[in-house]
Amino acid sequence: MKGFHERNVALKCSSSSCKSAIESEPEPEPEPSPSDSKLSKSSLWSNFFASAFSIFDTYSDSSSSVAAAGSGKKALHSSRNYGWTSAVKRVVSGGSMRRIHERVLGPSKVGLTSSTSDIWLLGVCYKISPETSSSSGDVGAGNGLAAFKQDFSSRILMTYRKGFDAIEDTKITSDLGWGCMLRSSQMLVAQALLFHRLGRSWRKPLQKPFDQAYIEILHQFGDSKDTAFSIHNLLQAGKIYGLAAGSWVGPYAMCRSWESLARCKREENDLEHQSLPMAVYVVSGDEDGERGGAPVVCIEDASRHCFEFSRGQADWTPILLLVPLVLGLYKVNPRYIPSLQATFMFPQCLGILGGKPGASTYIVGVQEENAFYLDPHEVQPVANLSLDNLEADTSSYHCDIIRHIPLESIDPSLAIGFFCRDKDDFDDFCLRASKLADGSNGAPLFTVAKTHCFVKPVRHGDTLADSGEVREDDSFGVVPMGDAVGNPNEDDWQLL
Repeated sequence: MKGFHERNVALKCSSSSCKSAIESEPEPEPEPSPSDSKLSKSSLWSNFFASAFSIFDTYSDSSSSVAAAGSGKKALHSSRNYGWTSAVKRVVSGGSMRRIHERVLGPSKVGLTSSTSDIWLLGVCYKISPETSSSSGDVGAGNGLAAFKQDFSSRILMTYRKGFDAIEDTKITSDLGWGCMLRSSQMLVAQALLFHRLGRSWRKPLQKPFDQAYIEILHQFGDSKDTAFSIHNLLQAGKIYGLAAGSWVGPYAMCRSWESLARCKREENDLEHQSLPMAVYVVSGDEDGERGGAPVVCIEDASRHCFEFSRGQADWTPILLLVPLVLGLYKVNPRYIPSLQATFMFPQCLGILGGKPGASTYIVGVQEENAFYLDPHEVQPVANLSLDNLEADTSSYHCDIIRHIPLESIDPSLAIGFFCRDKDDFDDFCLRASKLADGSNGAPLFTVAKTHCFVKPVRHGDTLADSGEVREDDSFGVVPMGDAVGNPNEDDWQLL
C-alpha cells in the first residue's frame, strides 16, 4: 500500500517538483502472483513514463530559475541542458515513443476482436453474430458491425492539444503528459450534451453543413478561457480539489470539479442560456467520498439537485450522474466486472472515465471481457471552432480507430456517468440500478435509496477479505484510494 499512498499524496502536490520527488522514492512491490505479473509490469512501466515526464518538467523549471539568477556562463550551460531535455521530451512524446509506450503498457489492442458476441456501446446493442446482421437500438436496420463503427466514430473525441493560450499565469500552452483525465471527462460530458440536444440516435453527417447544435457543443470545449468547458475553466473550477496545470488528477476530484464548474456557469447565466442544461449530481460514498464507502444514489438528493438547478421552478430536470468508484487496490476486483459490463446496457449510460494507472481513457463500450475506448493520448493543434461556421473541419474531434482493453486490466479508480433526460428516465435508471445491485452477490457498484434515513454507509474492506488482499487506512488524498464496496446487511437498509 505504500506505493498507493505515495501516488495519492503526489496527486495533492500542485508543483511538478513535489510530484517528481515522491515518485522518485523507491516503492516496495508486493510479491506478485503469476496472474498479476503482467499487470505489475504495466504499472511499473506506467510509473516510469509518468516519472520521466515529471523529471523533464521539474528540470525545465529549475533550469529557468538558474538561468535567471546565475551568471552568463551558468545561464548558457542551463540553456543547453534545457534544450537537451526538451529534445528528449519531444522524442518521448512523439509518435514512435507513444507506440512503444502502448506496447509496453499493453494489453490494449487496435481493431475489433474475433468474437461474434454482442457489443454494447453506451446503451445500444449491436449484433455481430453471423446469424443476425441487423443492429438493435435506435440505428435502424443494417449490418451490425458497420452500424457499430458508425456509432463509435460519431462519439466526440477530446485529445491533448498544443498551441492554446497560456493557462492563467503559467507559460503552459499544451496539456501533453498531464491532461488525459481532463480530456476524458470532457468526452463524457460532451456525450451528455449530444444525447440531450441531438438524441442518442444522432450520427455525424457525411455531408456539410453540420447541425448548429453539434458545432455549438464542440465550441464549448475549445481551449480558451472564453469557452465554457475549456481546460482553462476546468482547472480554475477544480483548484479546491487539487487541479493544477501540469499535475495529474484522479476521477473523484475530476467529478467534483465538473460539479463546481457547472455551479459557476449556472450562476453566470439565466436558466434559458445554461451552458450545461442539466443538474450535476456526484454520487459519493461515506464522508463525501473521502474514505470510500458505498456510493448511494439518493432520490431525495437527485430531486434537490434538479430543484436547485431550475431555481425552484421544477422538481425534475435533466440530470448528469457522476459516480466515482475505487474497485480494488492494484487491480479491479473480479467480482465487479459483471456489474461494470452491465452498466453499458443502461439506456442512460455515458461510459467510464478509466484506463491504465496514470493514463486515463474514455471507455464507451464492452464486448464480453473487453472494453472499447477513446484515447486522448494524441497531441493535436488547438482547434477553436466558431459558432457560425457550419462548414468547419471537425475531423480532429472524432476517431475511426477502435481500441480495446480487458476490463480486468483497467485502473480500479474510475468514474461512471449516466444521463437521465427526465423523471421517467431517472425512475427507469433507478429500477435498473436496483436490480443490478440485487444481483451483484453482495458486491454492488452502487445502490439506490429513497431517503438518507434508509441508508447505512458500507465501509470498504469486506470484499477485500474475500479476495485475500490486505487493506490499509485510506483516509488520505484527493481521490479515494480504498477498495470496493463491501457486503451490506440487507436488513439495515432499503433498496428501491
